[in-house]
Amino acid sequence: MPVIRVHASTAIPREAQLALKRSFGDAIATVPGKSEQWLMCTFDEQAPMFFAGDDTQPCALIEVSVFARAQIAAEVWEELTGLLTPAVSEELGIDPARIYVEYRTAAHFGWNGSNF
Repeated sequence: MPVIRVHASTAIPREAQLALKRSFGDAIATVPGKSEQWLMCTFDEQAPMFFAGDDTQPCALIEVSVFARAQIAAEVWEELTGLLTPAVSEELGIDPARIYVEYRTAAHFGWNGSNF
């Protein structure tokens, strides 16, 4: 029920995917009630991307979707950003100033033919 998607203008080699999956698995525990057990990670590499009108330097967008019926505190997202950003920066060689992190919560999330 948590999903972390990485869209990057760079290649994301298999080794980097595995390292990011491990980092994301640890980091998602920051969100109350979430764990790697339900985490899905997706990687979109070499996506055409512009940041501040410039496509000559690598950049990335990290999207985090979480099933939650109650509001999640801003401090949780702040801590998660502090974990996800350096992981992507280090693995993909992207300046943290060129990485956005977007958060979404959903009151309805489907799995295995029904909803939670």
